Amino acid sequence: MKKIIVYHGTSYLFDEIDLNKSKDKRDFGKGFYTTTIVSQAEAWARNISIRNGCECGYVYVYEFAFDSSLKIKEFLGLNEEWLDFIKLNRVQGGVQHNFDVVIGPVANDNTMLTVNRYINGVYDAEEALKRLAYFKVNDQVCLNTAKALEFIKLQRRHKVDL
Repeated sequence: MKKIIVYHGTSYLFDEIDLNKSKDKRDFGKGFYTTTIVSQAEAWARNISIRNGCECGYVYVYEFAFDSSLKIKEFLGLNEEWLDFIKLNRVQGGVQHNFDVVIGPVANDNTMLTVNRYINGVYDAEEALKRLAYFKVNDQVCLNTAKALEFIKLQRRHKVDL
């Protein structure tokens, strides 16, 4: 079974993942968002901590096992399917798919203006993707179901100074 290390950045201390505390209207729907890039998780921790008025953030380090029983959707790059998937989840909210795990590029602060213009009909997919081609995008691994959480194991967490 393939295993990877993923990171979660936040301002909160917790012992167990609670999908009910997930934010709504996110790229891949409500879920527990991680990344394979530690510096991205550290940036998430700093941003969330500053927004919440906290003095420090935390990065949680997990091992995630790709079990064959999981329904996994992976976007290998920026394409029209990715744009439409994000649009559906951000507009409708909740989880607008039946996958346990979704992996793909993150629509971050650098790309959000273009993604929002696509969502609002200002750009068509071709124009949005042409504009997005200039940005370096990081990844996100979103666990959307309780079943997916069965295959993630906390390794450690550490503080991130602001």
